[in-house]
Amino acid sequence: MSHKYRPIDLAAVKTYSIKTRDNKVNVQDHFAAAPRAGLSLAEFFAGLPRLLGADNLRGVVDAVVAARRKQRPVVLALGGHVIKCGLQPVLKKLIEAEVITAVVMNGSAAIHDFEVSLVGATSEDVGAVLHSGDFGFSEETGGGMNSALQEGLAAGLGYGEAIGRRILEQRHPFADFSLLAACVEKGIPATVHVALGTDIIHQHPSADGAVAGEMTFRDFRLLTAIVADLSGGVWLNVGSAVLLPEVFLKALSIAQNLGHHVDGFTTANFDMIQHYRPLTNVVKRPTSGHGRGYTITGHHEINIPLLAAAVLDQLQDRG
Repeated sequence: MSHKYRPIDLAAVKTYSIKTRDNKVNVQDHFAAAPRAGLSLAEFFAGLPRLLGADNLRGVVDAVVAARRKQRPVVLALGGHVIKCGLQPVLKKLIEAEVITAVVMNGSAAIHDFEVSLVGATSEDVGAVLHSGDFGFSEETGGGMNSALQEGLAAGLGYGEAIGRRILEQRHPFADFSLLAACVEKGIPATVHVALGTDIIHQHPSADGAVAGEMTFRDFRLLTAIVADLSGGVWLNVGSAVLLPEVFLKALSIAQNLGHHVDGFTTANFDMIQHYRPLTNVVKRPTSGHGRGYTITGHHEINIPLLAAAVLDQLQDRG
């Protein structure tokens, strides 16, 4: 060889016994229990590995259970895909069981919730109708929701309550599947936060930007009051990558600015992939004092029912 380097000789390398080494995983403390037929939910959940995602999920369950036992808030913030996953019965059960104390939605989630309550279905095939100029122009959705917002404006309601009340007052055939209606029936806050131009109801002839803006701003002010009371509670961000993490951060900033010392709460971001804003504005920054943030990565249709079942199971067991 002409260059100055020669292969290193490994003969003098020092080794040590694996028995003296510190390990991050061991069979006694971290391994999963072997499955068997007929496992109860509690046995299944306890048998998950005690590390990584499974331990994060345990942490969220424990935080929710602890918060409710202490009568502290548990706020559910969700994007539209969560509704399209068919999770309303799961989430409604948490509302009825007084686990969830407030629901926060983006505009997409509110639209899917409204459509499901009306016809028992939602989520049109965008690709099939976009080029024909038909995407987003269903009369019942745009006309119904914009009318509800107009009436809610005059009645002094916010966006979420106005839609929930319209669903109940008009006796939508599938109202039992509406989270906004469930919140109205239970008497808990339901807020909706929109960016003008993002939702199909903004395409409708009856759309009024001033009405939508005022209604969602009312909900933002209500949300800020909810966040001001979050100490010792839990904020669950499920499937919103941009809008709700930003709204949450601004609400928290206002609450602190007004003298509400909000600290010692838990946050969790559930999503199929982890995005910058939820990680930064939900999981990390808000909990940098005395809180704790968790990330749960995976499909909502699997993780959210598992979370709900584990929470309800533990609350029942612990009285």
